[in-house]
Amino acid sequence: MPQATESRPQSIQLTEAALHQLRSLQQKQGKELCLRVGVRQGGCSGMSYMMDFADPATIQPDDDVSDYGSFKVVCDKRSLLYIYGMVLDYSDALIGGGFQFTNPNATQTCGCGKSFST
Repeated sequence: MPQATESRPQSIQLTEAALHQLRSLQQKQGKELCLRVGVRQGGCSGMSYMMDFADPATIQPDDDVSDYGSFKVVCDKRSLLYIYGMVLDYSDALIGGGFQFTNPNATQTCGCGKSFST
């Protein structure tokens, strides 16, 4: 399993590679953003991951926030039930590259790695 960037437990963990890529993408947006992650019904295994940049002003009081210094990962409480402890990694490999989810709660994952079931 990839090493997380922080020594203290975070609800959603980022590897150094993922954090580097997210900061790079954030910089291209030209403003301070956080990463909102979650799940929704759908995908080939029943549930699919969602992630997108969001304005920090949209963080709700009951959202879970994993703080990585100048970067925050935000997740709603319902989604957190399915992805608590997930590690988000990034690879720039030509085949199979991009963001990769390692979810300890998934009992089944599809071949593309973007959906799962519990």
